[in-house]
Amino acid sequence: MTVWTFDEVEHRFHEAAATSYRLPAARVAGYVSLWPEIARQSWEGYADERIVLRFPATPAAVDRLAETTQWLQWLSVEQRKLVWARARYVPWRAICEAQHCSKPTAWRRWRHALTLIVVQLNGQPPRIVEAITQHDAT
Repeated sequence: MTVWTFDEVEHRFHEAAATSYRLPAARVAGYVSLWPEIARQSWEGYADERIVLRFPATPAAVDRLAETTQWLQWLSVEQRKLVWARARYVPWRAICEAQHCSKPTAWRRWRHALTLIVVQLNGQPPRIVEAITQHDAT
């Protein structure tokens, strides 16, 4: 059984955000052009702004992305937004404006959300809960 740490979960979310960027772009299905593709010369290809070079995500990375996004169901909507924003390296200033709080408060909320995920993954309650249950048993 793997014991998850805060740093491992944080790294996993950063990897998931990077993997989601590497997935193919979503397109609206159903629009088809019957015109043939334009055969461009090699020097004309540099001016085409539609070409986005992305390295495709590996199947293992996509599996880890799916697993990591399932962890978000253990959090509230605001916590999900906060965790995903930090996984995408959104600056704290933008997060604080969106959450309407100060940087230390946003940081504490982010740490708390990742700690909730670590607790769920490890299947153990926090130490304070263990101390209260032991105290009640005596």
